[in-house]
Amino acid sequence: MLLSTLTLPLSKKFGDEKAIELIANAGFDAYDISLTRLVDDDYALNCENYVSVAKELREFADKLGIVCNQSHAPYPSSKGDEEWDKNRFELIVKAMEIAAILGAKIIVVHPMQHLRYADNKFELFKMNVDFYNRLVPYCEKFGIKVATENMWQRVLGTNKIVHAPCSHAEEFSRYIDAVGSEWIVGCLDIGHLGLVDEPMYDAIITLGQKRLQAIHLHDNDYLNDQHTLPFMSKTNFDPFIKGLRDIDYMGDMTFETDNFLHNVPDDFLPTALKFMEQTGRYFIAQIKKYK
Repeated sequence: MLLSTLTLPLSKKFGDEKAIELIANAGFDAYDISLTRLVDDDYALNCENYVSVAKELREFADKLGIVCNQSHAPYPSSKGDEEWDKNRFELIVKAMEIAAILGAKIIVVHPMQHLRYADNKFELFKMNVDFYNRLVPYCEKFGIKVATENMWQRVLGTNKIVHAPCSHAEEFSRYIDAVGSEWIVGCLDIGHLGLVDEPMYDAIITLGQKRLQAIHLHDNDYLNDQHTLPFMSKTNFDPFIKGLRDIDYMGDMTFETDNFLHNVPDDFLPTALKFMEQTGRYFIAQIKKYK
């Protein structure tokens, strides 16, 4: 089980090379390249010669002895506007290509959810099965799996968080099974489970080892999508540890804790990153302890 963290907060400050170097120096096994940044005009990979830039970044990381284990595509995946959605699909495919060049085995792609989930469950299901099926040929072309993710929505005009595509573990499983391709798998976002009050252990068991191939690990207060480091807020992670142990989880452990680093002074970042790395090692040790 590789331990990784996303590049996003460090990349925004220093660029991808420095971000990867800091993550490597902290002792992480891998980095999750945040290709959500492809929507940023000033992002280095948002260019015509992105293939050569990605290859140079791969060489840089290889020299540091750190691998890219997964990535995150730009989101949202749709807005319900035909032209916008077409352009976003092309950008997601570009992210898949870049992630594969860097060595990632999985890229997380959010389900389409521009419609109100409570009123459009069936339509969203059909829409997303088609969406992920359209990505399968690119998975085969680039040699990278796409992981859908459990989401959440807010009630329009309020702060109330409610269910969304894949937030119920049974539906999450149906999404993956309906596509029926080895290239389409699941990334379970642990923080999102708490926001919609889905039992963590049950979700992991329902998805099972075959479907569940990636993790987004972070903490929150069950009210806000805080994306902070475990043990910094209110999540009980015991069911998480037990669930991964009981399905003999074979994927990696990836932090999506970008907000934990937002206010950390630059000269203290190595210490904060090392603390993150040690927190991740604790989780991995606890999972292995009872196997």
